[in-house]
Amino acid sequence: MTPESILSIQSHVVYGHVGNDAAVFPLQRLGRGVWPLMTVQFSNHTGYPAFRGRAFDAGLIDECVEGLETIGVLPRAAGLVTGYLGKPEIGEAVLRALGRIRAANPDAAYACDPVMGDVHRGFYVAPGVADFFRDRAVPAATLLLPNAFELGALTGRRIASRSDALAAISALRKRGPEVVVAKSLILDDTPAEMLEMIGHGPDGAWVVRTPKLPIDLSGTGDLFAALFFHHWLERRSVRDALTRTASSVFGIVSATHADGAGELAIVAAQQELVSPSRIFSTEPI
Repeated sequence: MTPESILSIQSHVVYGHVGNDAAVFPLQRLGRGVWPLMTVQFSNHTGYPAFRGRAFDAGLIDECVEGLETIGVLPRAAGLVTGYLGKPEIGEAVLRALGRIRAANPDAAYACDPVMGDVHRGFYVAPGVADFFRDRAVPAATLLLPNAFELGALTGRRIASRSDALAAISALRKRGPEVVVAKSLILDDTPAEMLEMIGHGPDGAWVVRTPKLPIDLSGTGDLFAALFFHHWLERRSVRDALTRTASSVFGIVSATHADGAGELAIVAAQQELVSPSRIFSTEPI
């Protein structure tokens, strides 16, 4: 069996586009097989004034992955991507799932989006989740995709300048990940009204900038992580994956802003996933 599919262990919302609902369709639109496994099922994301639903227990994750192993499909898994986990026990189940996948395909990659918080709200995860990401997930990850807040939280560093970001990224790579990508950076030396993404891997350090649009959306990080993982699996190039991912995410966000929508226009603007209307240049650092 050719490893071609991604197991995506993330949240699920009935309404909106975060977690698996920001990852599954975009991956499928790009021709990537994806197996969604839910960590929570909520009516909507938690940024709304209210939500309903519940987090699943770690045992359910174990059971579902064991089921995949039983029917013999795990050798087809090119990798695992994770986002919002809900509680640390889910994280341990993720690592057990990764162990099963790598037993079936030793080359399987793990893309970890360490969802813990952001610069506006601080930490918004359950106690123990941040510790899990720092101590357990980082060493196991092939790709690590923190936002600016998470980059600082994982390293205990203040991230103010590009040199700060690069030092933190290098520190994380020394702990295990082959590739680290810092998303949505607004640094002291970032041009006004721009967002900066920095990626560092075996092919060097790279930066791409896109305009910062006046819209506040949930799910952009989840979309970014899924797209970057797909493009990196295709070519193993940080530069190429950054270019393609940043361009597609900007296209989706731009379309969402133009429509005045409150959720990512992933379906309406799906052509941006395949052929972005604007390509941004990724430059070496």
